Amino acid sequence: ILQFGLPFTSCPLLPPTRAPALDPCSAYISLNEPWRNTEHRINGSHGQPACDGHMAGEWYRFTGMAGDAMPTFCIAENHCGTHAPIWLNGSHPREADGVVARQACASFNGNCCLWNSSVDVKACPGGYYVYRLGKPSVCFHAYCGHFYDICDMVDCQGSCLDTSDCTCSPGTTLGPDGQTCLDENECEQGNGGCSELCVNLKNSYRCECGVGRTLGRDGKVCEEIEGCHNNNGGCSHSCVEVGDSYQCECPRGLVLSEDNHTCQVPVLCKSSSIEVSIPKDLVGGLDLSLINTSCKGVSNGTHVNIHFSLKSCGTIVDVINDKIIATNLVTGLPKQTPGSNGDIIVRTGKLLIPVTCEFPRRYTISEGYVPNLRNSPLEIMGRNQGVFPFTLEIFKDKEFEEPYRDSLPTLKLRDSLYFGIEPLVHVSGLETLVESCFATPTSKIDEILKYYLIQDGCVSDDSVKQYTSKDHLAKHFQVPVFKFVGKDNKEVFLHCRILVCGALDESSRCAQGCRRRMRRAADVEDEEEEAPGHMVNHVLTGGPIRIDMDD
Repeated sequence: ILQFGLPFTSCPLLPPTRAPALDPCSAYISLNEPWRNTEHRINGSHGQPACDGHMAGEWYRFTGMAGDAMPTFCIAENHCGTHAPIWLNGSHPREADGVVARQACASFNGNCCLWNSSVDVKACPGGYYVYRLGKPSVCFHAYCGHFYDICDMVDCQGSCLDTSDCTCSPGTTLGPDGQTCLDENECEQGNGGCSELCVNLKNSYRCECGVGRTLGRDGKVCEEIEGCHNNNGGCSHSCVEVGDSYQCECPRGLVLSEDNHTCQVPVLCKSSSIEVSIPKDLVGGLDLSLINTSCKGVSNGTHVNIHFSLKSCGTIVDVINDKIIATNLVTGLPKQTPGSNGDIIVRTGKLLIPVTCEFPRRYTISEGYVPNLRNSPLEIMGRNQGVFPFTLEIFKDKEFEEPYRDSLPTLKLRDSLYFGIEPLVHVSGLETLVESCFATPTSKIDEILKYYLIQDGCVSDDSVKQYTSKDHLAKHFQVPVFKFVGKDNKEVFLHCRILVCGALDESSRCAQGCRRRMRRAADVEDEEEEAPGHMVNHVLTGGPIRIDMDD
C-alpha cells in the first residue's frame, strides 16, 4: 500500500500482515526410507514396488538410510525400491544460487530419461540440500537418495599451509560442506563432446544416439545405421533387408511407432475413452492392471484388452504446449498360481507399458441454431491421437438443461436464442475459453459474410449475455435471434472456437480471458494456426434454423 500525504488527520491505514514465508531449509519433510537409496535393488521378495504418488509439491530432504542427496547421474531401472527411479539431471547448486530448477529424469527400459519433469533445489547453510518434489506422472516412479563419498585429507609432506584441504576422486567435485564429494556432471560442459545425447553416469558419462543412428568409433559422433548388421538396424524387434535398404518389423499384435523403429502395443484413443489391446503371447502368466489396480485386463483368447475412461483408473490428464495429454500405465504382475516362478522383476519389467493419448487443445465446432439430428461428436481414432469431445447445443430456455433434439424449431426475431458449449467428457484439472463465436448465413465456416458474437475471448455484441454453468468446462450464452440482411438469407449457422487449458496454469490463454488483438495480428495468427504443421481444426456442421419473418 502506497500512503500519500493526506490533508486530514486520521488513523493511518496499516498494511495487511502476512505470515512470513517459511525457509525451506528449516521447514522440510524428511525422506529416510532405506529403499530410496541407490544401492537398494528390488526383487521378488520385496513385494510391490514403491510409488511416490503422495508427493504434493512440498520441500523434502533426504536423511538417514535414504542417503545424503539425490543422485545426479543415471540410475538403472529396478533400483531405489521402484521400477523407474527418479534422479537429478543437473548439478546441485551453491548456497548463493538460491532456489534453482533442475530436470528430474525417470529411468526405464534402458532409457535414462524416459520420463522427465522439473523440480526445485536449494543448497542450505548446513551443507545439505532440499528439494521441492511433485507427484510423478505415473507409477511406479520414486525419488532416489544417494550416499556421496567423503573426501580424503591431503597427505601433507614437508610444510603444509592448510591441513584441512580435501581432495576428491576423478569424476567428482567438492561439495559446499567442504567434505562431501559430489558427482561431476560432464554433460553440462559442451554436452560432454557428444554430437547428440549425453548421459551423466556415476563418476563418468556416455554418449547416446537417437533412433536409427549409432555411435561411431570415437564414441561421441553419431552415424546413420546402414543395415541390419549394425545394431539390428536400430529396430526394437525384427530387422529385414529390403534391396539396398532395410525396414523394421513387429511381431503379430504389435505396431510400429512413429519413429519406424520401435514396436509398441496398439492404443485406441476415443473421444471419451482409451482402449489398449495386448497380444496374449506377451502376457504369459501375468495379471494386467492400470495405475488403479482395480482396473483389470480382460482376455478374449488372443489379446488382453483394457478399456478405461479419461477420468477413471488413475488416468492423469495434463495440458502440455498445444496438446491435452492423457497418460496411464499398464502393469503386469505374476499370477499367484502354483505354476508361477515368482520372478517379479524380470517379468514385470517387460510389461510396464506407458499409455499416452494426445488430443488437440483448440476446436472449431459449427451448428445451425438447432443441432442436426444426424450430427454426432467427431472422433478421430488412432494409436495415440484423438479428439476431446465438445458439442454446440441449442437450448429451449435459460435453464440450459433441455436442448432441441427431436425437431428443428422456427424462431422469430423477437425470441431469445440460448446456446452453449457442452463437453461430453467431464475431466477435472482443465478449463475452457471460448475464443470466438460467429454466425454465417450458410454452413460454410469460411463464408465471407460473418457476424461475430465473441472475438478474442471478448463479447463483441453487447446483447450477448453469459450465464454461469454447473460444469466448469461448459459455457452458456443468450442472444436475441437475428438474421442476415437479404430476403434470401433465412437461415443462420453458429461457429465457435474453443481452447482447452490446464486449470492451474495462471499464464495460460484461458486464464487471460478477454484479450483484444490488432486485426492484422489476429489475421496472421489465424493463418498460422491453419498452416501445415500446426494443429488442425475439427468442424461439426448441422442445422439450419429458419427465421419466421411473419408477424
